[in-house]
Amino acid sequence: DLMIITDHINFFPEHPLRGKNFPTGPRFLDMHETYDRALIAQADKIAEEKGIRVVHGVYIGVTGPTYETPAEYKMYHCGIKTFGISIITDLGLEDTPVEVSHEEVQIAANNAQPLMTEIMREMINRC
Repeated sequence: DLMIITDHINFFPEHPLRGKNFPTGPRFLDMHETYDRALIAQADKIAEEKGIRVVHGVYIGVTGPTYETPAEYKMYHCGIKTFGISIITDLGLEDTPVEVSHEEVQIAANNAQPLMTEIMREMINRC
């Protein structure tokens, strides 16, 4: 099959954004639409016009030179639902820099932690 990549999972031990932070772009990239939807739609249209069968999928990047074991395949395709939650600990703004101390960040995190715990416990209870 030809698979149009719609997302990816990076299992490589090295990452291209680790290391020295060169001022050529953002350090933390927005990854919500890493693979451009318009380009995916264009590729789908071309494939349909040409009678080429394509599928969509998530690319999993792993190191070689070995192929995956049966247990690794099971892990990659286990269908686990994912959820993430984060605590905003400081309000640094691009146009209005705010001086923040490590202690203030810790206080904000400690104040929010019980609320996050409450949400997570209730989510687990409802599963």
